[in-house]
Amino acid sequence: MSTLQGKTLFITGASRGIGLAIGVRAARDGANVVIAAKTADPHPKLAGTIYTSAAEIEAAGGKALPLVCDIRSDEQVYEAVERAVKHFGGIDILVNNASAISLTGTLDTPMKRYDLMHQINTRGTFLCSQACIPHLKQAQNPHILNLAPPLSMKAKWFKPHVAYTMAKYGMSMCVLGMAAEFEADGIAVNALWPRTTIATAAVNMLGGEMMMSVSRKPDIMADAAYHILTRPSRACTGNFFIDEDLLRSAGVTDLDHYSVNPGAELAPDFFVD
Repeated sequence: MSTLQGKTLFITGASRGIGLAIGVRAARDGANVVIAAKTADPHPKLAGTIYTSAAEIEAAGGKALPLVCDIRSDEQVYEAVERAVKHFGGIDILVNNASAISLTGTLDTPMKRYDLMHQINTRGTFLCSQACIPHLKQAQNPHILNLAPPLSMKAKWFKPHVAYTMAKYGMSMCVLGMAAEFEADGIAVNALWPRTTIATAAVNMLGGEMMMSVSRKPDIMADAAYHILTRPSRACTGNFFIDEDLLRSAGVTDLDHYSVNPGAELAPDFFVD
């Protein structure tokens, strides 16, 4: 297996959670990690800033470039990509991790919240991909990885929170379309999604300590992402990977250490049939 040594990853929403975990895992190989996120100052309810993340990445052995970037802004995204290219010489990998969530029904979803989810999840993924692809075309083993679920047209995934589902599936449709569109360019475009809930700030806000206790650590997603991003891009594209299944297929048999509480019965995540 190849490594991520010297590779440059542009990760959205990497100030905490899964995005940060993917950055730290890459940093252990000596990768360059661009932290593109909004949180520059400490948040009263959410741990982590782009600067604390940069410190973690550098402590793990990588090089970090923290950039304040609201992926709803065309100007900020293109500026961040250009700064990343100027600083590290190119971009090898884009991880579309940033996401907004509201598990509300149609009548309980304010349009402001609807717009936020679609602007960050679907539009932000499309925009960041659009900005990075010209540079990815110059890379030796280019990858785009979206933290997005497998597409399923079952009504049970739409009924409770149709606005959120549409926004996440927009990220998934980017995988479906772009994998085919850029196959000839050798750019891999894949999705990764967890089988269980992951102990992140979002899960904590949704379900509190009880939900966190039956979740897995972000490390499982980071390790799964690593297995994708180190594969030859021309031989691995258009896939909707599930973290657990991917790791098992790679020979990882013991997943218990990923659990917040080893041995606990885990809560399944959405969108996995």
